[in-house]
Amino acid sequence: MDKKDEKQVSINLNLDTTPILYTDNIFMTTNEDGVVLDFGQKIGATNQLRIVARMGMSREHAKKFLKEFGNLLAMTEGRKQTGEGKN
Repeated sequence: MDKKDEKQVSINLNLDTTPILYTDNIFMTTNEDGVVLDFGQKIGATNQLRIVARMGMSREHAKKFLKEFGNLLAMTEGRKQTGEGKN
């Protein structure tokens, strides 16, 4: 997101109904209109996967996501957790 377009956002999160889902596989599908990400989780010692979440977005949004996600990873490289240094 461009800094000029950035606005203060208040996030409301219900921890009882919005769990963190672990993924160890991602399947990506794209066409000229958008992108779909299927997040999967390996089931034990089998060769089976369970899709735990699906996300779809426009190509433009996917490009913005990729840029910001890359920036986040670069900023937090080497830290034990992303929450460090917030004080």
